[in-house]
Amino acid sequence: MNATDKPKLGYSDGDVCNRAACAGVIEMHKSEDCSCHINPPCFSCTSVTAFCPVCEWEEADDPLVVQEIASIHFGNDFAYVERAKRILDPTKIDYRIEMHSNASQKVIGVYPDGTTRQEVEAVVKGTFGGRFSSFKDGRFEYIAYTD
Repeated sequence: MNATDKPKLGYSDGDVCNRAACAGVIEMHKSEDCSCHINPPCFSCTSVTAFCPVCEWEEADDPLVVQEIASIHFGNDFAYVERAKRILDPTKIDYRIEMHSNASQKVIGVYPDGTTRQEVEAVVKGTFGGRFSSFKDGRFEYIAYTD
């Protein structure tokens, strides 16, 4: 590892934390009020988050950890949206998309140091343009106009 390389941050159960030189081991919060015996998988079990007991890092508070739509299941009279956890990569322009309005999408992401607004906008710009809500410290939020 070079002197400029950062240690890999831990996100999974059993990983070393490595945040601010923390040597703690990542653990998972326990599921509370599990109802998998009725309708698995239950919300309680699918929303369990990781944490570091040493430096008190919480996955739920980390802006790099996002929940994205993995699949949509259509059933009788309802649709179930299944989400999957993903870690945004701050070494490149990486983002997730959320609903915003009937004519726009909210693009929330990260970018590496030295990246310009124009470079990020070239990647996330909507069909009819858009605007930045925020662009600071390696994170951005952009409203992409789609209709």
